Amino acid sequence: MKKQEKEKYKIAYFSMEIGMHPDIKTYSGGLGVLAGDILRSAADLNVPIIGVTLINRYGYFNQKINKKGEQKENLFKAYNFSKLKKIKSEVSIKINRDKVYIAAWEYIIKSAKGFSVPVILLDTNLKKNKEKYRGLTDHLYGGDREYRLLQEMILGRGGYEVIKKLGHSIEKLHINEGHGSFVAIAKFLDEKGSVKERIAKVKRTCVFTTHTPLKTANDIFPIEKVKHYQPDFPDKLPGLVTGNKVNMTEIALYFSDYINGVASSHQKVTRKMFPKHVINNVTNGVHSLTWTAPEFIALFDEYIPEWRESGLSLRHAFSIPLNKIWLAHQSAKKRLLKVIENKTGEKFAAQVFTIGFARRFTAYKRPTLLFNDIKKFLSIHDKVGKIQLVYSGKAHPQDEIGKSLIKELNEIKKRYGKRIKIAFLENYDMKLAKLVTAGVDIWLNNPLPPNEASGTSGMKAAHNGIPQLSTLDGWWHEGYIKDKTGWAISCSKKTGNKKQDEKDAACIYDLLENDILPCFYHKPEVWREIMRFSIAINASYFNTDRVVRDYIQNAYFN
Repeated sequence: MKKQEKEKYKIAYFSMEIGMHPDIKTYSGGLGVLAGDILRSAADLNVPIIGVTLINRYGYFNQKINKKGEQKENLFKAYNFSKLKKIKSEVSIKINRDKVYIAAWEYIIKSAKGFSVPVILLDTNLKKNKEKYRGLTDHLYGGDREYRLLQEMILGRGGYEVIKKLGHSIEKLHINEGHGSFVAIAKFLDEKGSVKERIAKVKRTCVFTTHTPLKTANDIFPIEKVKHYQPDFPDKLPGLVTGNKVNMTEIALYFSDYINGVASSHQKVTRKMFPKHVINNVTNGVHSLTWTAPEFIALFDEYIPEWRESGLSLRHAFSIPLNKIWLAHQSAKKRLLKVIENKTGEKFAAQVFTIGFARRFTAYKRPTLLFNDIKKFLSIHDKVGKIQLVYSGKAHPQDEIGKSLIKELNEIKKRYGKRIKIAFLENYDMKLAKLVTAGVDIWLNNPLPPNEASGTSGMKAAHNGIPQLSTLDGWWHEGYIKDKTGWAISCSKKTGNKKQDEKDAACIYDLLENDILPCFYHKPEVWREIMRFSIAINASYFNTDRVVRDYIQNAYFN
């Protein structure tokens, strides 16, 4: 990299996962795909940013559903490094008394106009390292708590040393979720001056984005374990450590001047969790060109030629004829149905209303809520309008409840499959996400509020004219407009979880029976108008073009 190129990068974006390319398994879900989308939009906007992550050579895990309907996890083969370039930037950090060497690889995200955003991938699989350290960059979210702690040290402290060695004149360190918080520690230890002056310098440098509305979801490690591996950890700084625990989110909060949640509702929840800090908001988005199906890319190119440069211009989707939107959707839907047939043997019909649900399987996302009253649901299917269901998603290997929900869904599929078509697509990834979010007729999202920080799959769907049916949580508080962009599962006030499930399921049934299915089957013009509104209102705003502009204005160069 030439000297002038090194000097132009001013921001380093630290994230445990970054979805750079579908074939490079350095992501597991929404967090990593969002990170990749932000960097893609940064390239589009010529933002001088560099990404930092782990190489995660075996990725997350390969999902297989056995004959009992259970998820079984296997390792991916190490992915093909041909898309990566080894760079001369080997560094070392101390872990306990050992010197751990870290090599770096580079992947270039390049915009259509040629602007490059490098992503640095850290790698400890070196012969000079002790055996126990070589695998620290092998598995995304693999291993035990100690493995996670060491990975976060490699990301934060190792990543900091690499960008220093590369000669980048970094002015901002963007910590994407608490996993990268050790970069703030590295910056503090590297600064000169009094403690107060050093803290102030780090705070002016750090930007922190938090993605969880749950305190229990934050990474917390025993202080004695942290000090064992990092003896120079500054645990005596006033207010940095509470009790004998190191909370990675609170480290990032402590050292950051600009802190944001990822939806307006999440901002409110986070303010209650951390009342001593000023919490801003940058609602998530998706990279428009990445997540728009080829059929809709052609439509947007014809009717909104400026959309590739400005996500906001998608508000002009009102100029697209409704019949062309429908034809584009039908083409995308048929492509999805062909994949479903190839993968599962199930033959779905293009004319039948198809619901999509694809995301991580975990309790609060309630993937089986639709079957809360299976008799009622099947009655609607039989009497009001046929329904087909497409599911996809992984449960974390240690999330037994999430895995049980996958099994429950497959048992329902097995029991009622002759009456209603249900498909479960294994190994949800970026390629599958693009197909599903463009090919279904409605996007179902029913998390138990207020547990969803934002969610982005519905934003992908909106770029392809797919309306959403969702609880009012995460981004849907901002994206829902009655009779325009979809439907809200908001028929009742919050109660206990079991009662809430019953009330929310009843609300879904009511909406399907009286609004959604009659509209889809009997009011095609109205349905197509809702599709167009979804593009014009939601795709035009919930994109990473706007997200990156928000960060530029409020966090990076303010």
